[in-house]
Amino acid sequence: MQPLLIRKYDLHHLYRIFFSLIGQGDRYNFNVKLILFPFVWWIKSPERKFSIPDWLAISRIIAAPILLLLLITNERLIFSSLLLFCFLTDALDGYLARKMNITTERGAQLDSLGDAMAFTLGVAGICWFEFDFVREQLFWILLAFGIYLGQLLLAWWRYGMPSSFHTYLAKLAAILQGTFICWLLFIDVQYWLFYLAITVSILETQEEIILIFIFPKWKANVKGLIWVLRERKK
Repeated sequence: MQPLLIRKYDLHHLYRIFFSLIGQGDRYNFNVKLILFPFVWWIKSPERKFSIPDWLAISRIIAAPILLLLLITNERLIFSSLLLFCFLTDALDGYLARKMNITTERGAQLDSLGDAMAFTLGVAGICWFEFDFVREQLFWILLAFGIYLGQLLLAWWRYGMPSSFHTYLAKLAAILQGTFICWLLFIDVQYWLFYLAITVSILETQEEIILIFIFPKWKANVKGLIWVLRERKK
């Protein structure tokens, strides 16, 4: 079977159709092409074959420029719906990779990149559409995001790329973050869910920082700090 390929002109055409359907055809311009070109050039090579979980992760990366433009054009409902799609694919791709026994280093990297882009744009969406809530909870948001940014920079310094431990705590944090963000954008704020998501997110980021210091080389799919320490005691 031939690998599924994306040609950059096909992808640009799909972007034009999408923005025309939502009445924002005039918003599509060279900036989208400029954002997409390096990534599309990388994935269109015939030597690069991608699995279904890889394509789910790639879909989140491709969705990022659309989310950004929807944010700028104040298309809250479409932005929220596409963001929900990104969060659902995040839950699905890891499950499929394990079920199909095709977990790879490249897949873990794509997953981490897609996660980071979706989460960052989700936070941006809250800041854009729910500014009063952000101002009210600015300390906790900056604290969590600051620790996350520090962990990201530490991983780049240590490995030259983001970490992809995908611990159990990280998965729980992702579920809580996605649930809270979508609940806020679609319905209303739930403070108990916000504080729970913030607490778990901070704990998860601290766990990842410790794991970065433990592992001198990049490593994917680690269950968690407790499992690592147990393994080291054996």
